[in-house]
Amino acid sequence: MADHDDGALAIVLYDGAYARAHYAFVVAAGALAIGRPVIMFAAGRGVHALARDWSGLHDAGDDEQVRARGVAGMDVLREAAVELGATLMVCDAALRLCDLAPALLLDGVQVAGIPTFLEAARGRQIITL
Repeated sequence: MADHDDGALAIVLYDGAYARAHYAFVVAAGALAIGRPVIMFAAGRGVHALARDWSGLHDAGDDEQVRARGVAGMDVLREAAVELGATLMVCDAALRLCDLAPALLLDGVQVAGIPTFLEAARGRQIITL
């Protein structure tokens, strides 16, 4: 079993709402910036957050208002998470339920089932959004 006294996080994004997805990336980027390893597992409609085109998120248009107020938008946060080394995973069943092909995901996103995620998350603090 892995020992994660390094503050490692596992973030489960199960909802397809823009606000939850945005905050999941805020948490991920913040944790990574202070050296805390992060796994993000997107399930349900949350899989849209890891698609190249994340407009499938409910209220995706809110990103324009977020950016207009000087807050990092989804594109900036996703790039930061990737550049800082987040492990990104999506639920294989959720991809099928959302009719989203794996080829439409960001580069490097691992398609996995819940057992694979849970094994990777063993010993980590789990946050669900």
